[in-house]
Amino acid sequence: MTTVGLIGSGNIGGTVARLAVDAGHHVVLSNSRGPETLQDLVTELGPRARAATPEEAATAGDLVVVTIPLRAYRQVPAAPLAGKIVIDTNNYYPERDGSVPELDDESTTTSELLQRHLPESRVVKAFNNIYFGHLRALGRPAGAADRTALPIAGDDEAAKATVTAFLDSLGYDAVDVGPLAEGWRFQRDTTAYAGLYATDGDWERPAPAGAPRLRAALAAARRYADG
Repeated sequence: MTTVGLIGSGNIGGTVARLAVDAGHHVVLSNSRGPETLQDLVTELGPRARAATPEEAATAGDLVVVTIPLRAYRQVPAAPLAGKIVIDTNNYYPERDGSVPELDDESTTTSELLQRHLPESRVVKAFNNIYFGHLRALGRPAGAADRTALPIAGDDEAAKATVTAFLDSLGYDAVDVGPLAEGWRFQRDTTAYAGLYATDGDWERPAPAGAPRLRAALAAARRYADG
């Protein structure tokens, strides 16, 4: 089984950690406040989980999930992530992150920024387009008729294959959207964003969304400038 390092252990990070432990993986959790603040979560997750610093989580993980506010992406430790696959869950919220001109004019994407910061890592965008409560609820066994699909994007085919296998272990299919530059297709406010997994806009009622429905939403996506 895989050891998953988590840089950030909030709603998405904590949910990925729970799913990973349930699937038999080990997790090493970290956040910006220190390992001692994660002890309740570690206790809840059980013996497959431990808390550490971001550097230690990066070092320990066979696969590392970066799930922090975008404004902090430059704080991700690059050296221990060299050669590793990094799953990026970031979304851009100017009201939280401040203005990023390259994102405002759509000359790059959030995951391309992280890839630039981690030039020796292989970044794959995933988990950013789904509400954490839906992520927790919608996992299904392989082959289930109501299995949900999640989009991924990345520049390295082998890395995407590894992330696809990881998603499968958590109960999800993956739809490969292409390189990181295509990650905008499932950024916030697009047709493939979080509302896809809510029933008639009701966030209390998770809605399975298989690969055909997800592909249709991705094809219908428009950039911010296009409205």
